[in-house]
Amino acid sequence: MFERRLYFHIDWLLIGAVLVICAIGLVMIYSTTGGAGGVYWTQVYALGIGLMAMAVCLMVDYRSLADKSHWIYLAMVAALIGVLFFGAVRGGSRRWIDLGAFNLQPSEFAKATLALMLAKMLGESRRPALTNNDLLIAAALTAVPLLIIARQPDLGTAVTLLPILLVVAFVAGMPMKYIYAGVLVAVLAAPAAYKFALQDYQRERISTFLDPAQDARGAGYQQIQARITVGSGGVWGKGFMEGTQGQLRFLPVAHNDFIFSVLAEEQGLVGVLVALGLYLFVIVRALDAARLAKDRLGAYLVLGVLSSFTFQVIYNITMSAGLAPVKGLTLPLMSYGGSSMIATLAGFGLILNVRMRRFTN
Repeated sequence: MFERRLYFHIDWLLIGAVLVICAIGLVMIYSTTGGAGGVYWTQVYALGIGLMAMAVCLMVDYRSLADKSHWIYLAMVAALIGVLFFGAVRGGSRRWIDLGAFNLQPSEFAKATLALMLAKMLGESRRPALTNNDLLIAAALTAVPLLIIARQPDLGTAVTLLPILLVVAFVAGMPMKYIYAGVLVAVLAAPAAYKFALQDYQRERISTFLDPAQDARGAGYQQIQARITVGSGGVWGKGFMEGTQGQLRFLPVAHNDFIFSVLAEEQGLVGVLVALGLYLFVIVRALDAARLAKDRLGAYLVLGVLSSFTFQVIYNITMSAGLAPVKGLTLPLMSYGGSSMIATLAGFGLILNVRMRRFTN
């Protein structure tokens, strides 16, 4: 339960930075859509629901949530399986549950759920170092939602679960030899995975990333337009709703995957530096919450949530600048996406929870 004295330990600076990023996202979404189609208002409603989710995750003791993490994990897996059979199909992917008023994407909530589960399992272990059995169980817990999400198919969201496993396992004492072996296996298996594991459109994205000009009007179009959009903003940008790439729809799904490109075009280098500074502040502040955590459970939970968030931020920004293959990964807190907004704010509720309760018994 929430105790009145805990109110004084809430990290208001972190909350403020998160809300400023959300506000920038709303402004950019409005700029690219003009408020048409209900996209802007859907994001506003998602922000409101997300703040309520953050409050719930903040008020309930994270240790109580961890005690029920196995039930939360099973509910998440059940929801993911339900999507495979009953989910709504869009763009060839089955990722959403149609709830009438809105569509819910359970895979977005898998990140915080997995972080909670792994933190419970490894954070409360009394062994001084991670054993092989611990690592196998943690890998299995990660593989289940990862494979289901990849089946939807949504390889981008599935990959965001890997940083959670790697970071939590590393701080829990995973030997470096496993990391070296994993990197070696990944490098050796990459050619076979490229040929047999990836689908045609995924291989196409990698090849067009290396040379977008080979299909400038097809698979390489987004990559080229994203680079043009980022570069056209200059130092000060073209101004709110004055960007040609975003306003004239040269850049596809500008309000979603490429919201950062629109920011760069309209607000220029100055706007980009402000956004990057806010994200860096949020990440550093969250790391401080992990450092101040009163127990390993809290520290692992913060690092698990933060690792997925940081990976997604870095990938989306590099993708927007044309430095990574195009992938359907939103920019957390800024891109359009109701489920992403709610799940991300809930995750920060857990981070705030850990920091706030650092002085409790």
